[in-house]
Formats: sequence, structure tokens, C-alpha cells
Amino acid sequence: MTGPAGEPPAGGGAGPARAGGHRRPGWRDMPSPARLAPDHPRRVEILDRHTAALATGEPAYVDPATGYQVLTADTLAARGECCGSGCRHCPWEP
Repeated sequence: MTGPAGEPPAGGGAGPARAGGHRRPGWRDMPSPARLAPDHPRRVEILDRHTAALATGEPAYVDPATGYQVLTADTLAARGECCGSGCRHCPWEP
């Protein structure tokens, strides 16, 4: 769920979660380094695809290396809690 112009809902995004209880800083734009290494060879392309999916309201994008569907941070945030699957764009603090 997003607000105007694809922004996250009002209130800064803190909410209940199985892991930690709050969204981590920068959750919408930057995945945890544990889930997408800063030196990943396709990091820029992956982040560009994520940004494009967020801009168009798509729930997921195709990972350029594997072909798998990857859920966006907004899609995961809308669930309201961490599922514990290690999602690349998980917004919740560990």
C-alpha cells in the first residue's frame, strides 16, 4: 500500500513485525547488505529494476541473474510483518 505518488503510507512506516517490530532505516530504497551485497556484480541493475517496479506500482520485478520474481519493499511492507524467508527487500529490522 502506498500513498500519493507511490510514497509509503503516512507515519514513517513503523509497524508490527515478527522480526524486530519496526521498519529499518532506508527500507524502501536500500536492501540490507546481508541480502544484497554492496559488491554484487549486478547490484546497480537489480536496484534499477526495483526502483522501476516501485515507480510503476508493480509488486515484483525479475531478477536479472536468476530470472526469479523478487518482491518489492512496498509489497513486503504491505504484509505488515516479516515472513522469515530472507527476502531481498524486507523492510523489517532483524
